[in-house]
Amino acid sequence: MKRTLLSLLLTSAVSATAFAQQQPQFSHYAFNGMYLNPAYAGIKGQGEITTLGRYQYLGYGGSFDDGGSPQTYALTASMPVAAVGGGVGLSVFRDKIAQASITNVQLSYSKHIKVGEGKLGLGVQGIFNHLSKGLYRAADLRPDSSVPQDGSDRKFDAGVGVWYESDKLYAGLSANNLLRAEYRFKSDGGTKGAKAIGENHAYLTAGYNIEASSSVVVTPTVLVKMVLPGKFGDNNKFNLQNNSYEGGVRATINDKFWGGVGYRYDESITGMLGMSFAKDNALRFGYAFDFIAFNQAARAFSSHEIMLSYRLPKPGLATRPAIRTPRYSF
Repeated sequence: MKRTLLSLLLTSAVSATAFAQQQPQFSHYAFNGMYLNPAYAGIKGQGEITTLGRYQYLGYGGSFDDGGSPQTYALTASMPVAAVGGGVGLSVFRDKIAQASITNVQLSYSKHIKVGEGKLGLGVQGIFNHLSKGLYRAADLRPDSSVPQDGSDRKFDAGVGVWYESDKLYAGLSANNLLRAEYRFKSDGGTKGAKAIGENHAYLTAGYNIEASSSVVVTPTVLVKMVLPGKFGDNNKFNLQNNSYEGGVRATINDKFWGGVGYRYDESITGMLGMSFAKDNALRFGYAFDFIAFNQAARAFSSHEIMLSYRLPKPGLATRPAIRTPRYSF
């Protein structure tokens, strides 16, 4: 039964009308704003490098023994650049599920504006997508022009976002795949009839730091992921059924140790642990475990995720300021 369901999901994922989320998800979303939003680039005033590895639905058996557990690897980096009045960022990920894989590269720029006690980032990004489709077997053995047959395609796209960051609060809204690029693949029928649309995706995220004591900070977080299929003006463009919702809370002790729990609507309950070390707690390591609590018939028991990140020192003055004394006043 599980393999039959996965076959149906994969078939729908390569059709032009598929509404399912096409981009990978991460349980460490609160630590990786650069993946979610181009306006995040450099907003914290220091450089950051983050790597993530995720094995979703560990041990899931796919159709025809071709595998089925999504595996995702990501690298993001951002840094402030005073010369451009903001920051720049890079995001790269590779996502593989059964016979389909995607390699995504994003280059971002964020303009920073002082707003109250924080900064507002206005971001744009250029996106490069490379989609690959392996060998699929349709239920009907006759040639089918809608079934990909070991092909690939690549396209450029774009994204935009806004992000607000202060000591207490962060919040961001972004949208990508604005061009809705169409990818075509060689089909089972021998022509390039198989296709897929890079649908618009949007992310809304927020978090708030609460000082529970002099050494403990409690941070509630939320993430809404939206798939917006079709053209603007279509009746189902903003159908809430295409959204995914996550919420969580973590406690951080002395900016060094943290632990938290999360909930992904209608899918899983997440637990995470992490610690910071090295000078100024610049190096961070985190682990997240997702217990698949809902709809287990078409999923495996658990998902696992590892995060490693490094925060660069905040930039200082390039030269020491002049020391003025009365000795040189005459």
